[in-house]
Amino acid sequence: MSAATREAYAEATDKLAAFGNQATTADVAAVADEVLAVARLLQAEPRLRRALTDPSRAGRQRAELLSSLLTGKVGARTVELVGTLVAGRYSAPSELLSATERLAVDALLVSADRAGELSEVEDELFRFGQLVSANPELAGVLSDASATQERRVTLVRDLLKGKVRLATGKLVEVALRGFGGRSFETSLTKLVELAADKRDREVAYVTVARVLNEADEQRLSAKLAALYGRQVSLKVDVDPNIIGGVSVRVGSDLYDGTILRRLTEARQAFAK
Repeated sequence: MSAATREAYAEATDKLAAFGNQATTADVAAVADEVLAVARLLQAEPRLRRALTDPSRAGRQRAELLSSLLTGKVGARTVELVGTLVAGRYSAPSELLSATERLAVDALLVSADRAGELSEVEDELFRFGQLVSANPELAGVLSDASATQERRVTLVRDLLKGKVRLATGKLVEVALRGFGGRSFETSLTKLVELAADKRDREVAYVTVARVLNEADEQRLSAKLAALYGRQVSLKVDVDPNIIGGVSVRVGSDLYDGTILRRLTEARQAFAK
C-alpha cells in the first residue's frame, strides 16, 4: 500500500475496531460478509474501481457515489467503513480493491476473536494448507486457471463443511480468489500470519522428522519468544525426509539444523 492508501486503511480499521468492541460477534461477521461482497463487486467492475479512485473527484464525492450505490443493499456500517476507504487517495484502482479485501479479512478475524476462536481459525488455515500441499491432485484443482472461481469455491465449501469454523471457511475462499493478488498457497500463509498478528504473535514454521512432544514444543516456543521479544505461534510440519534435527523459519529468518542439510553440505564439500 502507498502512504495515502495506508492512511485511509488505518482510519477504516480504527472504525472497525471501535465497532468490534461494542457489536455482537454476529454483527461483526455480517459486516465482514458485506465488505467481502463489496470487494467482489470491485473485482468484477473495473469501471467502478476507476470511478471510486478518480483523483479529479474529491474524496467526499467518491464516498457519496459509493453510498448511493450501496445504501439499501448493505448495512450502514459497511457503507461507512468502505466509504472511509473510498475517500482516501490511491495511486491505482487496484489499491482500493486490495484495501477493501484486507478490511474484510480484518473483520473476519475480529469476529473470530470475539467468538474466542481466533487461535483455532489460525491453526485450521495452516492445516488446510498442509492438506493441499500433501495432495497434488487437490492442489492442481484449486489452482486450475481454467476452472471458474465459483467452481473452486464450491469444491472447498463441500470439503470443509462441518469441519472448520465459519470464519476459516470464508478466509479459505478469500485465499482461493487470490488475496492481494497472491497465489492460493501464498494467500493462505499470509492469512495465517495475519491471524497470528491479531493475537500479537509471531509465526514460526517448524519442520521436524517426528512429532514433538508437548515439553519440546514449550521449550522451542520459549526460546523463540526470548529471541524475538514476542510470543510465538508454532506451526509444526512432520517430514521424515529431513532424517533428524529441526528447521525453523520465522519471517525471512531460517534456522536449519536438520541432518538432511548437514548431509547435503557434506556431499557438496566432497564434490569439490
